[in-house]
Amino acid sequence: MPVAIEPTVAAFHELWPQARTTNLLEDSLAPDLAAAGSITPAIVERIVELARYGERCGADAVLFTCSAFGTAIEAAKKEVRVPVLKPNEAMIEDAIDAGSDLALLTTFEPSIPSLKRELEALASDRGIQLKLKTRTIPAAIAALVQGRAAEHDSLIATAAAEMGQCDALVLGQFSMARAATGIPARAGRKVLTSPHSAVARLKRIFEVR
Repeated sequence: MPVAIEPTVAAFHELWPQARTTNLLEDSLAPDLAAAGSITPAIVERIVELARYGERCGADAVLFTCSAFGTAIEAAKKEVRVPVLKPNEAMIEDAIDAGSDLALLTTFEPSIPSLKRELEALASDRGIQLKLKTRTIPAAIAALVQGRAAEHDSLIATAAAEMGQCDALVLGQFSMARAATGIPARAGRKVLTSPHSAVARLKRIFEVR
């Protein structure tokens, strides 16, 4: 979605300004997924083709920015030679590293099943009994798309306060990162955003090469 571009670019500027970023927008994917109700073979092929296109254009890595397309992005990883990062895979590892009591906030309902599945899978692999609370705030993304950024941030901050204490509060959409600074700090609770975790992971990948 267009609203994912700015927070992604901002995270690169903050954490890895030496990286050159190029944004490829295919904004019909999210509404098409919402209409279909699940990831279809046609949607998988479209995600794969985006990764192929990025590689053909000379990208050293591809970062997707919508958390609802996890299984399709897994397919894309197998079709290109460059690293392909799912939107939240780095953040999910950061969340499990933080502890077993997690709260997940999203603004796009179809993201919940994919994120929940990935969190539970990683926790299971590590022998962790996961305690997970989830909530979607669709009014927030509607406000952001309509240019009411302050309302978007306020709605997320209110929802975050209502989630209570946990080891990590996970903001599941890239576009939610802008709201992180407005979430009141709680002792022992990390606030994790997709773009910051993803950029930090990509930087580490290329530092060790």
